[in-house]
Amino acid sequence: MHSLLDEAVAELPESPAVRDAGGMWTYRTLTEFSHAFDAWLAEQDVRLGDRVLVQLPTTRELAAMLYGTSRRGAVFVPINPSMKPFHLRSVIDNAEPRLIVGTDGDLRRIRDLGGPPCHGFSTVWNRVEKLREHGTRAEPVAARPDDVAVVVYTSGSTAAPKGVTEPHAQIIFASSAINAVLGYRPDDVVFCRFPMSWDYGLYKVLLACLGRSQIVLAGDESDLVLLRRMREVGATIVPIVPSLATMIAALTEREDSTGVQRAPVRMFTNTGAALPPTTIDKLRRAFPTARVVRQFGQTECKRISIMPPEEDGERPDSVGRPLPGTRVLILDARGDELPVGRTGEIVVTGPHVMPGYWRAPELTARTFRRDVRTGNLRLHTGDYGCLDQEGYLYFEGRRDDMFKRKGIRMSTLEIEAAAMDIPGVRAAGAIPPTEDRDLALCVEADLPAHTVLRELVRRLEPAKVPAICHVVAEFPLTAHGKNATAELTRLLDGARA
Repeated sequence: MHSLLDEAVAELPESPAVRDAGGMWTYRTLTEFSHAFDAWLAEQDVRLGDRVLVQLPTTRELAAMLYGTSRRGAVFVPINPSMKPFHLRSVIDNAEPRLIVGTDGDLRRIRDLGGPPCHGFSTVWNRVEKLREHGTRAEPVAARPDDVAVVVYTSGSTAAPKGVTEPHAQIIFASSAINAVLGYRPDDVVFCRFPMSWDYGLYKVLLACLGRSQIVLAGDESDLVLLRRMREVGATIVPIVPSLATMIAALTEREDSTGVQRAPVRMFTNTGAALPPTTIDKLRRAFPTARVVRQFGQTECKRISIMPPEEDGERPDSVGRPLPGTRVLILDARGDELPVGRTGEIVVTGPHVMPGYWRAPELTARTFRRDVRTGNLRLHTGDYGCLDQEGYLYFEGRRDDMFKRKGIRMSTLEIEAAAMDIPGVRAAGAIPPTEDRDLALCVEADLPAHTVLRELVRRLEPAKVPAICHVVAEFPLTAHGKNATAELTRLLDGARA
């Protein structure tokens, strides 16, 4: 994986590579620090295949640690700083890291969980800086393409997080295939608000490197200065999820009367959840030269499909075409391939499919299965959708999103999209019915609940209109900007009590 950085520094050593609130590094400086961190790991006797767990904010230093860990042939395990001890303990037990690097303030909390040696960031980085000053480099380690480079732990609301194993070969293929469609360039500035503990943020570092672009790691900056920072750094590519897109759209509406110049954004890229059409329209009005690129994927293969940027206004319900060199199948419950237009499980095959979950053989066997005819590994996503005649994919919902009510099959996604179409609604989350509760909706809005329901009657079939609507002051989201379904359910149950 670090070869991506080596190729970039060989071509454009003095070009800006990574910026955060503390400053900017060129590709040459980033490379030097990655070698220095590699040397520090060697001093700690970290060897090929050892896991290096880091629970740190996403900064320039963390990017250097990513590449430095790859140089050592070790496995980079980035953990969101907001992960609580309950889940962190299970991650440490599962990953069995050789060492942990955490913030100085969290050392005691992490050490109380037991496990391997835990090092404070300040102490580590002081040593790394000295190693860089002396030009110290460790003996190279011969990692193979199928060696694991990263383990990404996906957060769960009740169950322990599961670690997706990502080998060098799959990471490089996925990054290159994505960039073949999106086309990052040396003059691009990627404004990224997402942590490297989420593959969306992690791969933005790699994509920027492939494009010889500059990435701005802006996750810790205040929402209040978001638009100003985008202007200051000259952001041209902005990865978004619905919550961030809604925030950008709202902030630009407030600025419309001020005459302030917009950042030169040429592309918004969306994944995680579908953007409401109203939000897309607002982004296009605020940034008329920008494309709004729809994408669909899972950590288990990184990316499944991308709507080509030049087609961003076409097929508004589609999430694009499969990545170059990959294939999407639509299978029925028996595992048979369905014809065009029929809805079934989305199954993915290609060089980007990861080998499985870290030390979870049963879960791996259920999700990653061999095609009995070809022997190729296939990812069974648990998501549902269909393909059209030209091969464009249409996502219809996750297994947990799909349900029947009053004899009609529906998805929480279409209910949420209808709610987000209502002026004054900033966020929406639908909760499927259970034996104890009918279909319910939570919204963050400036409207009373009965007004939201009345507006939904105008937008949805009667069976799809929720029986309950609860207005919240602040909508709960996961660390990745998705609806925190478990928390929404608790809010609804609390409102009913």
